[in-house]
Amino acid sequence: MQNTEGKKRKTTDSPHLSINLSEGKEKLRLKQEVGLISGVSLIAGTMIGSGIFMSPEWVLHHMGSPASSLLIWAACGLLAMFGALSYAELGTIIKESGGEYIYILRIFGPFPAFLFAYTSVILVRPAGLAAVCLSFADYAIAPFYPGCSSPQVVVKCTAAACILFLTIINCLNVRLATSIMNIFTAAKILALLVIVVGGLVLLAKGQTQSFQNAFQNTTAGIGAVGVAFYQGLWSYDGWNNLNYVTEELKKSEVTLPRAVMIAIPLVTCLYLLVNVSYLAAMTPSELLSSGAVAITWGDKVLGSWAWLISLSVALSTFGSSNGTFFSGGRVCYIAAREGHMPNILSMAHVRCLTPSPALLFTSTVSLIMIISGSFTSIVNFFRYVFVAFLFAIMSLYTDVLLSQVPIIIPMIVLMAAVYLVLAPIIDQPQIEILYIVLFIFSGIILYFPLVHFKCHPHFLQRVTLHLQLFLEVAPTSRDAN
Repeated sequence: MQNTEGKKRKTTDSPHLSINLSEGKEKLRLKQEVGLISGVSLIAGTMIGSGIFMSPEWVLHHMGSPASSLLIWAACGLLAMFGALSYAELGTIIKESGGEYIYILRIFGPFPAFLFAYTSVILVRPAGLAAVCLSFADYAIAPFYPGCSSPQVVVKCTAAACILFLTIINCLNVRLATSIMNIFTAAKILALLVIVVGGLVLLAKGQTQSFQNAFQNTTAGIGAVGVAFYQGLWSYDGWNNLNYVTEELKKSEVTLPRAVMIAIPLVTCLYLLVNVSYLAAMTPSELLSSGAVAITWGDKVLGSWAWLISLSVALSTFGSSNGTFFSGGRVCYIAAREGHMPNILSMAHVRCLTPSPALLFTSTVSLIMIISGSFTSIVNFFRYVFVAFLFAIMSLYTDVLLSQVPIIIPMIVLMAAVYLVLAPIIDQPQIEILYIVLFIFSGIILYFPLVHFKCHPHFLQRVTLHLQLFLEVAPTSRDAN
């Protein structure tokens, strides 16, 4: 009896693993490995991807003038900051991983939460990962094909290899994944600082022609501004990533708001200064005609050292893909734990304590997207991020109900989300929007039989047991805190 009690006491003292001997069941929990530095890296490292190296020309294209494009970049940063503060408050009230999914589930119930999980797990997250990995592959192999475009087969194989590598890292160890994230975040911040310093040197030499009559030719159309916001927000995507891993944060009530307050202002300032540097090196017409703004900047400013920019973009996109994969797999894992996805996806590896089935599922869907589509088709499909904003509206409405921060902050983000959903639809309706809406509501066909009435095929339990043995995974429990 004493030995049994001793064993029970020994195991329950562990923060990562608890065992209930009376029931003969082992309960696993994911490790709390993400501290403040890793939290800042997860937010900043995911936000700084390929967008800041590619999107500036499109923001300028839709806005028409340098000054208005800079205002869009600043407004996107402010919107991301307000949104992150609202989400940080939700994360301190509802201390569960899963981001928007868990907030919608706890306030609005299982049906809208399932639609979010269905859309996010099957479409939004894998498409985002595929797009970033294809961007990484494009920049990584470009130096091997000078003067011509890279073969699509090579690009896709490189992107697939990137996803497989990330899958192995994230399945093996959370600490290893966050360490890589920290290193790559530091590297990409250093790369952006090189561009910033180069721009400041050019400004000091008097290259300010882009900033003369800076508001000339500004576009004022509602739809154009909305599309410009989309282009800018593509570069800020990731501001809410830390809310997907709340249960894995050390002292989440402290780490979450602090990481947000450090990461997003840092990224916003860097983005503004980088855009100023681009405009110092190029005229607006040169910037608009550039296929890759950062590469053109490197050719003009760095000369023979321009290859550093290609390397920086490749490193940046790889780091961003790691952050996207790290957080995206958690949505699948939490949705499965709540009964909205197959049970196997809610399990964790018994030794590594990582949600390996959910990560493997996310990587598989992303690989299918890479094989079947090009970078353009994936980005165009994913760019209609009004899907995410649609569900963000629900989350932010929740925050208005529970608000302890000044209510003006979630209200501003709520109104901006509504605008970003409706403006492009009203101004330039496109058939892809209808396809995405139909995809979302196709989840209704699955929800009622599989989730509401729990009509599961009999063979599914046997398949789950075989997969559980093969993958060496076991069911998990929520963090007791």
